[in-house]
Amino acid sequence: MLNSVIMTGRMVADPELRTTQSEVNVTSFRIAVTRNYKVNGEYPSDFFTVVAWRNTAEFVANHFKKGDSLTVQGRAEIRKFTDKDGNNRETVEIIADSVYFGEKKRDTSEVNTAPVPDDFEPIEDEFPDFPG
Repeated sequence: MLNSVIMTGRMVADPELRTTQSEVNVTSFRIAVTRNYKVNGEYPSDFFTVVAWRNTAEFVANHFKKGDSLTVQGRAEIRKFTDKDGNNRETVEIIADSVYFGEKKRDTSEVNTAPVPDDFEPIEDEFPDFPG
């Protein structure tokens, strides 16, 4: 069976590193993943809880903050728990095996484009003729 998840999104809040009673580092965080289609003129987002353990948890806590883009590779797991009212509940969590830096936010106010030289001539032929 295959249980593999890869998603790219933005951090909803700053991650917080915790340590379990057995001295294992863990962090859980939420990411917003934008869908690739519009609903009523806007792209909706889905929000996922991600859990990272050990070195991956340290990496996330040390290098990411709210608003940062990241890619998570891991698996989906269902966690069962009892809520404060005593009800049995289930939630889907993404267990991160790897976390990668995503694209940086663009600051469009500081876009620096070089002017086109006056003597610029576009190339007509896209591909040269190669001997066959």
